[in-house]
Amino acid sequence: MAFTKEQVATLEAAIASGVLTVRYADRTVTYQSLDAMRRVLRQMRGEVSAVTGAKPRRRTIRLFQSGTGNV
Repeated sequence: MAFTKEQVATLEAAIASGVLTVRYADRTVTYQSLDAMRRVLRQMRGEVSAVTGAKPRRRTIRLFQSGTGNV
């Protein structure tokens, strides 16, 4: 099944609002858990990026410490 960017956005909004039931056009899907929704979202993003040729975004975490470090 080919997913659309709109379906990805709909699922992201559902996850953000904490609901388990999502409506895609003429279908309604009720997920078992938030974890199940996140797994499907990863799959959707992967398929959409494969079709559009977009590379997955890399996450960078930067840490900053101020002060001398010696207490």
